[in-house]
Amino acid sequence: MSKVLSTLRYSAEHEWVDSSSPAKVGISQIAADALGDVVYVDLPEVGAAVTAGESCGEVESTKSVSDLYAPVTGTVVEINQEAVDNPALLNEDPYGAGWLFTVEVTEEGPLLSAQDYASANGGDVA
Repeated sequence: MSKVLSTLRYSAEHEWVDSSSPAKVGISQIAADALGDVVYVDLPEVGAAVTAGESCGEVESTKSVSDLYAPVTGTVVEINQEAVDNPALLNEDPYGAGWLFTVEVTEEGPLLSAQDYASANGGDVA
């Protein structure tokens, strides 16, 4: 079963966000496992405004292309160039080296606790 970290909160669209400032954003292991081998990541640009619940990029795997949704509203401060250059990091370490971007948060979207996200999507809280 896919791991869901208890220290993070999750969007219904499978993105995670931590509580740091700026907040770090990525996709859950559940999403990474469902996508299969990730081969391309399109992220918002530094300085771009993102809005909670709206598409802000794409994640492409050998199976499909999925929209990336912002879990929070704010301004993108940094992108993880390492994940852009090596998209397999999303599969290998979605909660660590596979993070996607950071946001200076002005408003949170509707977020789920780790327990609620795991219950809804069949993951194990760790």
